[in-house]
Amino acid sequence: MAEFYRSLSAAFDIRIDTSGPNFGWDYFVEEIGSGQRIGFAGEQILFKTSTRDADQSGISGHEGYRSQPSNSSTPGSDDACIRMPFVSCDHDGDEEVAMVRLTRAQQQERTRAAVLVAARAEFGERGYADAKVDRIAERAELTRGAVYSNFPSKRALYLAVLVGSIEHADAPVGSIEHADAPEAPSPPGLAEAMGAFARGWLERLPLAGDTPADGSLRLRSLAGVFDDEPGRTALAQVTRLEALLLALALESRLPHHTRCVRLAELVLTLLNGAGHLADTAPGFADPFDVARACEHLTGLDLADTWDPPHLPFVAPAQSVQDRWEPPAELPDQITGRRVGFDADGVLVVLGAGRLEAAEEAVRAARPGDQITVAVVTDDPAEIGRLVRLRVGDLTGCLRRVFEPEARPGFRLVLDDHATIASAVGLPDIGDATETAVRVQAGEIIARARGRGAAHAVATATSPDGAGT
Repeated sequence: MAEFYRSLSAAFDIRIDTSGPNFGWDYFVEEIGSGQRIGFAGEQILFKTSTRDADQSGISGHEGYRSQPSNSSTPGSDDACIRMPFVSCDHDGDEEVAMVRLTRAQQQERTRAAVLVAARAEFGERGYADAKVDRIAERAELTRGAVYSNFPSKRALYLAVLVGSIEHADAPVGSIEHADAPEAPSPPGLAEAMGAFARGWLERLPLAGDTPADGSLRLRSLAGVFDDEPGRTALAQVTRLEALLLALALESRLPHHTRCVRLAELVLTLLNGAGHLADTAPGFADPFDVARACEHLTGLDLADTWDPPHLPFVAPAQSVQDRWEPPAELPDQITGRRVGFDADGVLVVLGAGRLEAAEEAVRAARPGDQITVAVVTDDPAEIGRLVRLRVGDLTGCLRRVFEPEARPGFRLVLDDHATIASAVGLPDIGDATETAVRVQAGEIIARARGRGAAHAVATATSPDGAGT
Protein backbone atom coordinates (compact mmCIF):
# COMPACT_ATOMS: atom_id res chain seq x y z
CA MET A 1 0.00 0.00 0.00
CA ALA A 2 2.84 2.39 0.80
CA GLU A 3 4.12 1.96 -2.76
CA PHE A 4 0.74 3.07 -4.11
CA TYR A 5 0.95 6.34 -2.18
CA ARG A 6 4.57 6.93 -3.12
CA SER A 7 3.53 6.67 -6.76
CA LEU A 8 0.65 9.06 -6.13
CA SER A 9 3.05 11.45 -4.43
CA ALA A 10 5.35 11.30 -7.46
CA ALA A 11 2.48 11.90 -9.89
CA PHE A 12 1.42 15.09 -8.09
CA ASP A 13 3.42 17.70 -6.18
CA ILE A 14 2.36 16.47 -2.76
CA ARG A 15 3.69 15.28 0.57
CA ILE A 16 2.31 12.36 2.56
CA ASP A 17 1.73 12.38 6.32
CA THR A 18 1.11 9.02 8.01
CA SER A 19 -0.30 10.52 11.19
CA GLY A 20 -3.79 10.16 9.71
CA PRO A 21 -4.90 6.94 11.44
CA ASN A 22 -5.51 8.91 14.63
CA PHE A 23 -8.33 10.67 12.82
CA GLY A 24 -9.85 7.84 10.81
CA TRP A 25 -7.72 7.85 7.68
CA ASP A 26 -4.59 5.93 6.74
CA TYR A 27 -2.71 8.64 4.92
CA PHE A 28 -3.02 12.41 4.93
CA VAL A 29 -1.80 14.22 1.80
CA GLU A 30 -1.22 17.92 1.36
CA GLU A 31 -0.66 19.39 -2.09
CA ILE A 32 2.35 21.65 -1.86
CA GLY A 33 1.62 25.27 -2.76
CA SER A 34 -2.17 25.07 -2.87
CA GLY A 35 -2.74 23.75 0.67
CA GLN A 36 -5.27 21.19 -0.58
CA ARG A 37 -5.65 18.19 1.69
CA ILE A 38 -6.70 14.62 0.90
CA GLY A 39 -7.50 11.95 3.46
CA PHE A 40 -7.24 8.26 2.50
CA ALA A 41 -8.50 5.02 4.03
CA GLY A 42 -6.81 2.24 2.08
CA GLU A 43 -7.12 3.47 -1.52
CA GLN A 44 -10.47 5.22 -0.87
CA ILE A 45 -10.42 9.00 -0.72
CA LEU A 46 -12.28 10.13 2.39
CA PHE A 47 -12.12 13.84 1.70
CA LYS A 48 -10.27 16.52 -0.19
CA THR A 49 -10.52 20.17 0.68
CA SER A 50 -8.34 23.23 1.09
CA THR A 51 -6.63 24.04 4.39
CA ARG A 52 -8.77 27.13 4.84
CA ASP A 53 -12.05 25.34 4.09
CA ALA A 54 -11.11 22.44 6.34
CA ASP A 55 -10.44 24.74 9.24
CA GLN A 56 -13.66 26.69 8.71
CA SER A 57 -15.87 23.62 8.25
CA GLY A 58 -14.55 21.74 11.25
CA ILE A 59 -13.24 18.85 9.14
CA SER A 60 -9.68 19.33 10.28
CA GLY A 61 -8.87 17.48 13.50
CA HIS A 62 -12.16 15.61 14.01
CA GLU A 63 -12.84 11.90 14.12
CA GLY A 64 -15.75 9.94 12.70
CA TYR A 65 -14.96 9.90 8.99
CA ARG A 66 -16.84 7.24 7.08
CA SER A 67 -16.75 6.27 3.43
CA GLN A 68 -19.87 6.40 1.23
CA PRO A 69 -18.40 7.02 -2.24
CA SER A 70 -20.48 8.39 -5.06
CA ASN A 71 -18.90 9.54 -8.33
CA SER A 72 -20.35 12.01 -10.80
CA SER A 73 -19.09 14.42 -13.40
CA THR A 74 -20.05 17.90 -14.45
CA PRO A 75 -21.11 18.00 -18.15
CA GLY A 76 -19.24 20.50 -20.27
CA SER A 77 -16.64 21.22 -17.63
CA ASP A 78 -12.89 20.89 -18.08
CA ASP A 79 -12.71 19.58 -14.52
CA ALA A 80 -14.22 16.27 -13.45
CA CYS A 81 -16.24 16.66 -10.25
CA ILE A 82 -15.98 13.64 -7.95
CA ARG A 83 -18.62 13.53 -5.22
CA MET A 84 -16.82 12.60 -2.04
CA PRO A 85 -18.05 10.62 0.98
CA PHE A 86 -20.02 12.07 3.86
CA VAL A 87 -17.78 13.56 6.53
CA SER A 88 -18.86 13.92 10.17
CA CYS A 89 -18.41 17.46 11.49
CA ASP A 90 -19.27 19.25 14.69
CA HIS A 91 -21.83 21.64 13.29
CA ASP A 92 -24.95 20.55 15.25
CA GLY A 93 -24.37 16.94 14.22
CA ASP A 94 -25.02 17.72 10.55
CA GLU A 95 -23.20 15.77 7.89
CA GLU A 96 -21.51 17.72 5.13
CA VAL A 97 -20.27 16.60 1.75
CA ALA A 98 -16.72 17.44 0.65
CA MET A 99 -16.18 17.82 -3.10
CA VAL A 100 -13.00 17.39 -5.11
CA ARG A 101 -12.30 18.60 -8.61
CA LEU A 102 -9.56 16.85 -10.54
CA THR A 103 -8.70 17.93 -14.07
CA ARG A 104 -8.69 15.28 -16.74
CA ALA A 105 -4.90 15.51 -16.85
CA GLN A 106 -4.72 14.89 -13.09
CA GLN A 107 -7.08 11.94 -13.40
CA GLN A 108 -4.94 10.48 -16.18
CA GLU A 109 -1.74 10.90 -14.16
CA ARG A 110 -3.38 9.23 -11.20
CA THR A 111 -4.53 6.34 -13.39
CA ARG A 112 -1.08 5.99 -14.96
CA ALA A 113 0.54 5.87 -11.52
CA ALA A 114 -1.84 3.09 -10.43
CA VAL A 115 -1.22 1.14 -13.64
CA LEU A 116 2.56 1.39 -13.26
CA VAL A 117 2.45 0.16 -9.67
CA ALA A 118 0.28 -2.78 -10.70
CA ALA A 119 2.47 -3.53 -13.73
CA ARG A 120 5.63 -3.50 -11.63
CA ALA A 121 4.09 -6.11 -9.34
CA GLU A 122 2.87 -8.25 -12.25
CA PHE A 123 6.17 -8.20 -14.15
CA GLY A 124 8.07 -8.79 -10.90
CA GLU A 125 6.03 -11.91 -10.17
CA ARG A 126 5.57 -13.44 -13.62
CA GLY A 127 8.15 -11.88 -15.91
CA TYR A 128 7.49 -10.15 -19.22
CA ALA A 129 6.45 -13.21 -21.24
CA ASP A 130 3.84 -14.50 -18.77
CA ALA A 131 2.48 -11.15 -17.59
CA LYS A 132 -1.10 -10.35 -18.65
CA VAL A 133 -2.65 -6.93 -19.17
CA ASP A 134 -5.94 -8.26 -17.76
CA ARG A 135 -4.23 -9.10 -14.46
CA ILE A 136 -2.52 -5.71 -14.40
CA ALA A 137 -5.90 -4.02 -14.82
CA GLU A 138 -7.34 -6.19 -12.03
CA ARG A 139 -4.46 -5.30 -9.71
CA ALA A 140 -5.00 -1.60 -10.40
CA GLU A 141 -8.78 -1.97 -10.02
CA LEU A 142 -9.22 -0.56 -13.52
CA THR A 143 -10.66 -1.80 -16.77
CA ARG A 144 -8.53 -3.26 -19.53
CA GLY A 145 -9.48 -0.26 -21.65
CA ALA A 146 -8.17 2.15 -19.01
CA VAL A 147 -4.79 0.42 -19.16
CA TYR A 148 -4.63 0.53 -22.95
CA SER A 149 -5.72 4.18 -23.02
CA ASN A 150 -2.47 5.02 -21.23
CA PHE A 151 -0.16 2.35 -22.66
CA PRO A 152 -0.89 0.98 -26.15
CA SER A 153 0.78 -2.40 -25.58
CA LYS A 154 2.26 -4.69 -22.96
CA ARG A 155 5.70 -3.88 -24.34
CA ALA A 156 5.14 -0.14 -23.92
CA LEU A 157 3.99 -0.73 -20.35
CA TYR A 158 7.01 -2.92 -19.55
CA LEU A 159 9.38 -0.28 -20.93
CA ALA A 160 7.60 2.40 -18.89
CA VAL A 161 8.19 0.33 -15.73
CA LEU A 162 11.89 -0.01 -16.59
CA VAL A 163 12.23 3.71 -17.35
CA GLY A 164 10.60 4.46 -13.99
CA SER A 165 13.13 2.23 -12.25
CA ILE A 166 16.08 4.26 -13.53
CA GLU A 167 14.40 7.63 -13.06
CA HIS A 168 13.98 6.88 -9.34
CA ALA A 169 17.47 5.43 -8.88
CA ASP A 170 20.25 7.18 -7.00
CA ALA A 171 21.25 9.22 -10.05
CA PRO A 172 17.93 9.77 -11.84
CA VAL A 173 17.48 11.06 -15.35
CA GLY A 174 16.14 14.61 -15.30
CA SER A 175 17.30 15.24 -11.74
CA ILE A 176 19.95 17.81 -10.90
CA GLU A 177 20.75 16.38 -7.49
CA HIS A 178 23.74 14.39 -8.74
CA ALA A 179 24.34 16.16 -12.04
CA ASP A 180 27.26 18.38 -10.99
CA ALA A 181 29.71 15.84 -9.58
CA PRO A 182 30.34 12.10 -9.43
CA GLU A 183 29.43 10.24 -6.25
CA ALA A 184 33.13 9.61 -5.52
CA PRO A 185 36.37 11.30 -6.70
CA SER A 186 36.70 10.70 -10.42
CA PRO A 187 39.41 8.11 -11.24
CA PRO A 188 42.37 9.80 -12.96
CA GLY A 189 43.44 6.98 -15.29
CA LEU A 190 41.73 5.22 -18.17
CA ALA A 191 41.83 1.74 -16.58
CA GLU A 192 40.60 3.01 -13.20
CA ALA A 193 37.76 4.96 -14.81
CA MET A 194 36.76 1.92 -16.84
CA GLY A 195 36.76 -0.28 -13.74
CA ALA A 196 34.62 2.20 -11.80
CA PHE A 197 32.14 2.41 -14.67
CA ALA A 198 31.96 -1.40 -14.95
CA ARG A 199 31.39 -1.84 -11.21
CA GLY A 200 28.58 0.68 -11.31
CA TRP A 201 26.97 -1.02 -14.31
CA LEU A 202 27.22 -4.46 -12.68
CA GLU A 203 25.26 -3.34 -9.61
CA ARG A 204 22.12 -4.33 -11.52
CA LEU A 205 22.97 -8.04 -11.41
CA PRO A 206 20.29 -10.02 -9.53
CA LEU A 207 20.80 -10.72 -5.85
CA ALA A 208 20.81 -14.22 -4.36
CA GLY A 209 17.21 -14.04 -3.14
CA ASP A 210 15.68 -12.52 -6.28
CA THR A 211 13.14 -14.55 -8.21
CA PRO A 212 13.85 -14.97 -11.95
CA ALA A 213 11.14 -12.44 -12.86
CA ASP A 214 12.26 -9.87 -10.30
CA GLY A 215 15.89 -10.42 -11.32
CA SER A 216 15.01 -9.63 -14.92
CA LEU A 217 13.43 -6.37 -13.84
CA ARG A 218 16.49 -5.50 -11.80
CA LEU A 219 18.67 -6.19 -14.86
CA ARG A 220 16.39 -4.08 -17.07
CA SER A 221 16.39 -7.17 -19.27
CA LEU A 222 15.04 -6.87 -22.81
CA ALA A 223 15.26 -10.59 -23.55
CA GLY A 224 12.24 -11.57 -25.67
CA VAL A 225 10.90 -8.01 -25.69
CA PHE A 226 12.09 -6.85 -29.13
CA ASP A 227 11.84 -9.64 -31.67
CA ASP A 228 10.67 -7.53 -34.63
CA GLU A 229 12.93 -5.84 -37.17
CA PRO A 230 12.19 -2.18 -36.23
CA GLY A 231 12.83 -2.95 -32.56
CA ARG A 232 16.04 -4.87 -33.23
CA THR A 233 17.31 -2.08 -35.50
CA ALA A 234 16.57 0.57 -32.90
CA LEU A 235 18.22 -1.51 -30.17
CA ALA A 236 21.38 -1.90 -32.28
CA GLN A 237 21.48 1.82 -33.00
CA VAL A 238 20.93 2.92 -29.41
CA THR A 239 23.71 0.54 -28.34
CA ARG A 240 26.04 2.31 -30.79
CA LEU A 241 24.99 5.61 -29.23
CA GLU A 242 25.77 4.19 -25.78
CA ALA A 243 29.24 3.23 -27.02
CA LEU A 244 29.81 6.78 -28.28
CA LEU A 245 28.77 8.29 -24.95
CA LEU A 246 31.07 5.98 -23.00
CA ALA A 247 33.91 6.50 -25.48
CA LEU A 248 33.78 10.30 -25.25
CA ALA A 249 34.01 10.10 -21.46
CA LEU A 250 36.96 7.68 -21.68
CA GLU A 251 38.74 9.85 -24.25
CA SER A 252 39.02 12.58 -21.62
CA ARG A 253 41.56 10.32 -19.88
CA LEU A 254 43.85 10.09 -22.92
CA PRO A 255 46.19 12.60 -24.58
CA HIS A 256 44.86 14.12 -27.78
CA HIS A 257 41.47 12.47 -27.08
CA THR A 258 42.33 9.26 -28.92
CA ARG A 259 39.18 7.57 -30.22
CA CYS A 260 37.83 4.92 -27.80
CA VAL A 261 34.62 3.83 -29.54
CA ARG A 262 35.85 0.31 -30.32
CA LEU A 263 37.02 -0.09 -26.72
CA ALA A 264 33.61 1.10 -25.47
CA GLU A 265 31.83 -1.35 -27.79
CA LEU A 266 33.99 -4.19 -26.50
CA VAL A 267 33.33 -3.31 -22.86
CA LEU A 268 29.58 -3.01 -23.42
CA THR A 269 29.63 -6.40 -25.16
CA LEU A 270 31.28 -7.93 -22.09
CA LEU A 271 28.96 -6.22 -19.61
CA ASN A 272 25.78 -7.06 -21.51
CA GLY A 273 26.97 -10.63 -21.91
CA ALA A 274 27.54 -10.87 -18.17
CA GLY A 275 24.05 -9.50 -17.62
CA HIS A 276 22.51 -12.03 -19.99
CA LEU A 277 24.29 -14.91 -18.22
CA ALA A 278 23.18 -13.58 -14.84
CA ASP A 279 19.62 -13.71 -16.16
CA THR A 280 19.80 -17.19 -17.66
CA ALA A 281 22.53 -18.88 -15.54
CA PRO A 282 22.56 -17.12 -12.15
CA GLY A 283 25.83 -17.15 -10.27
CA PHE A 284 27.96 -18.16 -13.26
CA ALA A 285 30.35 -15.19 -13.36
CA ASP A 286 31.97 -13.17 -10.59
CA PRO A 287 31.15 -9.48 -11.18
CA PHE A 288 34.48 -8.41 -9.68
CA ASP A 289 36.29 -10.55 -12.26
CA VAL A 290 34.19 -8.97 -15.00
CA ALA A 291 35.07 -5.47 -13.77
CA ARG A 292 38.78 -6.33 -13.67
CA ALA A 293 38.54 -7.74 -17.18
CA CYS A 294 37.07 -4.42 -18.34
CA GLU A 295 40.03 -2.61 -16.80
CA HIS A 296 42.50 -4.86 -18.63
CA LEU A 297 40.74 -4.30 -21.96
CA THR A 298 41.97 -0.69 -21.87
CA GLY A 299 45.47 -2.01 -22.54
CA LEU A 300 44.57 -3.48 -25.93
CA ASP A 301 45.67 -1.71 -29.10
CA LEU A 302 42.47 -1.75 -31.17
CA ALA A 303 43.78 0.59 -33.92
CA ASP A 304 40.69 2.76 -33.51
CA THR A 305 40.46 5.49 -36.13
CA TRP A 306 37.65 7.67 -37.44
CA ASP A 307 37.46 7.31 -41.21
CA PRO A 308 33.95 6.43 -42.47
CA PRO A 309 34.16 5.58 -46.18
CA HIS A 310 31.00 7.45 -47.18
CA LEU A 311 31.95 10.89 -45.84
CA PRO A 312 34.03 11.98 -48.88
CA PHE A 313 30.93 11.48 -51.03
CA VAL A 314 28.54 13.49 -48.86
CA ALA A 315 27.03 16.49 -50.66
CA PRO A 316 27.76 19.91 -49.13
CA ALA A 317 25.13 21.54 -46.97
CA GLN A 318 22.74 24.01 -48.57
CA SER A 319 23.32 27.66 -47.65
CA VAL A 320 20.09 29.33 -46.50
CA GLN A 321 18.89 32.31 -44.51
CA ASP A 322 15.82 31.06 -42.68
CA ARG A 323 14.46 32.51 -39.48
CA TRP A 324 15.15 30.32 -36.44
CA GLU A 325 12.40 30.10 -33.86
CA PRO A 326 13.77 28.01 -30.98
CA PRO A 327 11.39 25.51 -29.40
CA ALA A 328 10.82 25.13 -25.68
CA GLU A 329 13.51 23.73 -23.40
CA LEU A 330 13.98 19.97 -23.06
CA PRO A 331 16.01 17.85 -20.61
CA ASP A 332 19.54 17.02 -21.70
CA GLN A 333 19.92 13.28 -21.15
CA ILE A 334 23.66 13.61 -20.48
CA THR A 335 23.60 16.26 -17.74
CA GLY A 336 20.03 15.82 -16.50
CA ARG A 337 19.38 19.55 -16.88
CA ARG A 338 16.90 21.37 -19.10
CA VAL A 339 18.53 23.17 -22.02
CA GLY A 340 17.42 25.81 -24.50
CA PHE A 341 17.96 26.07 -28.24
CA ASP A 342 18.45 29.79 -28.84
CA ALA A 343 22.28 29.75 -29.02
CA ASP A 344 24.44 29.32 -32.12
CA GLY A 345 25.51 25.82 -33.04
CA VAL A 346 24.66 22.63 -34.92
CA LEU A 347 21.36 20.87 -34.33
CA VAL A 348 21.02 17.31 -35.63
CA VAL A 349 17.68 15.47 -35.77
CA LEU A 350 18.15 11.70 -35.94
CA GLY A 351 15.60 8.92 -36.10
CA ALA A 352 16.03 5.95 -33.81
CA GLY A 353 17.35 3.96 -36.78
CA ARG A 354 20.18 6.42 -37.51
CA LEU A 355 21.65 7.16 -34.08
CA GLU A 356 25.16 6.13 -35.12
CA ALA A 357 25.30 9.34 -37.19
CA ALA A 358 25.66 11.35 -33.97
CA GLU A 359 29.40 10.70 -34.11
CA GLU A 360 29.62 12.42 -37.49
CA ALA A 361 28.56 15.72 -35.95
CA VAL A 362 30.75 15.26 -32.86
CA ARG A 363 33.93 14.46 -34.80
CA ALA A 364 33.43 17.12 -37.49
CA ALA A 365 32.43 19.96 -35.15
CA ARG A 366 34.53 23.11 -35.01
CA PRO A 367 36.17 24.04 -31.71
CA GLY A 368 33.57 25.74 -29.53
CA ASP A 369 30.59 24.52 -31.52
CA GLN A 370 27.50 23.62 -29.49
CA ILE A 371 26.26 20.30 -30.85
CA THR A 372 22.73 19.15 -30.04
CA VAL A 373 21.40 15.75 -31.12
CA ALA A 374 17.61 15.38 -31.00
CA VAL A 375 16.26 11.84 -31.22
CA VAL A 376 12.88 11.29 -32.91
CA THR A 377 10.74 8.28 -33.72
CA ASP A 378 7.30 7.58 -35.13
CA ASP A 379 6.74 5.13 -32.25
CA PRO A 380 7.36 7.08 -29.03
CA ALA A 381 5.44 4.60 -26.87
CA GLU A 382 7.84 1.72 -27.60
CA ILE A 383 10.92 2.79 -29.56
CA GLY A 384 10.98 6.16 -27.83
CA ARG A 385 10.89 4.53 -24.41
CA LEU A 386 13.58 2.07 -25.47
CA VAL A 387 15.93 4.96 -26.31
CA ARG A 388 15.04 6.75 -23.08
CA LEU A 389 15.71 3.60 -21.06
CA ARG A 390 19.08 2.72 -22.55
CA VAL A 391 20.43 6.25 -22.74
CA GLY A 392 19.22 7.08 -19.24
CA ASP A 393 20.74 3.90 -17.87
CA LEU A 394 24.14 4.56 -19.47
CA THR A 395 24.34 8.26 -18.59
CA GLY A 396 23.34 7.50 -15.01
CA CYS A 397 26.42 5.27 -14.76
CA LEU A 398 28.61 7.95 -16.36
CA ARG A 399 27.47 10.62 -13.91
CA ARG A 400 28.54 8.41 -11.03
CA VAL A 401 32.11 8.16 -12.31
CA PHE A 402 33.08 11.17 -14.43
CA GLU A 403 33.22 14.82 -13.45
CA PRO A 404 31.07 17.17 -15.61
CA GLU A 405 33.96 18.42 -17.77
CA ALA A 406 34.89 14.82 -18.68
CA ARG A 407 31.42 13.82 -19.84
CA PRO A 408 30.40 13.81 -23.52
CA GLY A 409 30.64 17.33 -24.90
CA PHE A 410 27.37 17.45 -26.81
CA ARG A 411 23.74 17.69 -25.78
CA LEU A 412 21.31 14.82 -26.27
CA VAL A 413 17.57 15.40 -26.09
CA LEU A 414 14.59 13.15 -26.77
CA ASP A 415 12.18 15.00 -29.05
CA ASP A 416 9.11 12.96 -28.13
CA HIS A 417 6.64 15.52 -29.48
CA ALA A 418 8.71 16.51 -32.54
CA THR A 419 8.99 20.14 -31.42
CA ILE A 420 12.60 20.42 -32.57
CA ALA A 421 11.84 18.55 -35.79
CA SER A 422 9.06 21.04 -36.52
CA ALA A 423 11.34 23.99 -35.72
CA VAL A 424 13.92 22.86 -38.29
CA GLY A 425 11.16 22.39 -40.90
CA LEU A 426 10.59 18.63 -40.86
CA PRO A 427 6.93 17.89 -41.69
CA ASP A 428 7.31 14.15 -41.16
CA ILE A 429 9.62 12.12 -38.95
CA GLY A 430 10.50 8.46 -38.70
CA ASP A 431 13.20 6.13 -37.50
CA ALA A 432 15.20 6.81 -40.71
CA THR A 433 15.19 10.60 -40.25
CA GLU A 434 18.58 12.31 -40.62
CA THR A 435 18.55 16.12 -40.85
CA ALA A 436 20.85 18.85 -39.58
CA VAL A 437 20.93 22.65 -39.48
CA ARG A 438 23.46 25.25 -38.38
CA VAL A 439 22.07 28.19 -36.40
CA GLN A 440 23.87 31.52 -36.27
CA ALA A 441 22.64 34.88 -34.97
CA GLY A 442 19.01 33.79 -34.92
CA GLU A 443 19.03 32.32 -38.42
CA ILE A 444 19.43 28.90 -39.97
CA ILE A 445 22.40 29.37 -42.31
CA ALA A 446 22.93 25.79 -43.50
CA ARG A 447 20.76 22.72 -44.03
CA ALA A 448 21.29 19.12 -45.05
CA ARG A 449 19.12 16.01 -45.22
CA GLY A 450 19.84 12.33 -45.68
CA ARG A 451 22.90 10.22 -45.01
CA GLY A 452 25.86 12.37 -43.94
CA ALA A 453 23.70 15.42 -43.09
CA ALA A 454 25.30 15.90 -39.66
CA HIS A 455 28.81 15.88 -41.15
CA ALA A 456 27.81 18.24 -43.97
CA VAL A 457 26.34 20.86 -41.65
CA ALA A 458 29.10 20.56 -39.04
CA THR A 459 31.70 21.30 -41.72
CA ALA A 460 29.64 23.95 -43.55
CA THR A 461 31.18 27.34 -44.21
CA SER A 462 29.30 30.32 -42.80
CA PRO A 463 28.40 33.33 -45.03
CA ASP A 464 31.32 35.35 -43.64
CA GLY A 465 33.74 32.69 -44.80
CA ALA A 466 34.42 31.12 -41.42
CA GLY A 467 34.57 27.37 -41.08
CA THR A 468 36.57 24.49 -42.41
